[in-house]
Amino acid sequence: MKNLLKVMTVLAVTLLMGGAFLSAQGGGAKEESDQKRWEALDHRLDQLEKAVDDILWFQRLSDVAWVDKLFIAGPPPARIDEPTLMGAKNPVKFWTYLFLPKAMKRGEKLPLLILPHGGVHANFTTYHTHIVRELVSQGYAVAAPEYRGSTGYGAGFYRQVDYGGLEVEDVDAARKTLLECYGFLDSQRVGLIGWSHGGLITLMNLFQHPQAYAVGFAGVPVSDLVARMGYSDDEYRELFSAKYHIGTDAREDFNEYRRRSPVFHASKLQTPLLIHTNTNDDDVYVLEVESLINALKANGKKFSWEIFQDAPGGHSFDRIDTPLARKTRLKIYAFLAEYLHPRKPITSLKLLDEAGYLPAP
Repeated sequence: MKNLLKVMTVLAVTLLMGGAFLSAQGGGAKEESDQKRWEALDHRLDQLEKAVDDILWFQRLSDVAWVDKLFIAGPPPARIDEPTLMGAKNPVKFWTYLFLPKAMKRGEKLPLLILPHGGVHANFTTYHTHIVRELVSQGYAVAAPEYRGSTGYGAGFYRQVDYGGLEVEDVDAARKTLLECYGFLDSQRVGLIGWSHGGLITLMNLFQHPQAYAVGFAGVPVSDLVARMGYSDDEYRELFSAKYHIGTDAREDFNEYRRRSPVFHASKLQTPLLIHTNTNDDDVYVLEVESLINALKANGKKFSWEIFQDAPGGHSFDRIDTPLARKTRLKIYAFLAEYLHPRKPITSLKLLDEAGYLPAP
């Protein structure tokens, strides 16, 4: 392990030195070319970081979970520049983490939780270690799809991003594939749990595939892209209007941003849902989530929600390891357990501690 990490560190330094050399050779007409080289270097470093983090997943989870990474396929690309090329319309392939409890018994059917990571561009990292340990210890199988646009898989995959669009279908494709491949997963006990952009993907899947999921939790979810573009800075807005992204801004194509926003699909909710938000969230402003809550109420939907007041941690308030975060996760787990019935639900902070630090019995 130590030797492998040393090798990766040397590779990272080499890449950085190479990038610095390229920059030093540039000037004037070469600026655009240098910019492309730096972007390529960014993606290569993301891939290196992802490789290191994958090692850490095995290191931090192997005492309680079987850790695997599956290569599966979703829908074809959202944008096809040269549709006549062979394979241009092939499904987009992506990786999906699968964590299975080592305490699972032969013949046992496991409830499945799908956990899409946040974004815009990000990936599933060991930031989620305690959450995955806590879920696996209860008897859940946990799947984390690295849907199109995720970082750590190269520039081409990064530019496949389809925010609020086919990335949602990638996550549902992960559900379908896992249920088709593995008989030990219970198709009647499948839930979704996601924060931030992962919360958006959770909501959109519940709205678009209501019969597929028994329950969902959306934490500080991106809910209204139109409002979000209004309070975000220029750099963030330019990311969405890039040619490989949505390709236009909200003022030019309101309906396109509306289509990708959960708040405008609130009438479709049929699945038990818990929503959390925080008044001091400086990423997904509380006004976004309040709009979603109000839209669900206006449509007469039955759901659960809580607005936390200035909770420490802001956007990450219930994913960190403060006393409030731990108590809040107990609430989330109790809500999920009501519909998914895991073998060993966590009902106390003592059990939460055991899940976080003790090996599987």
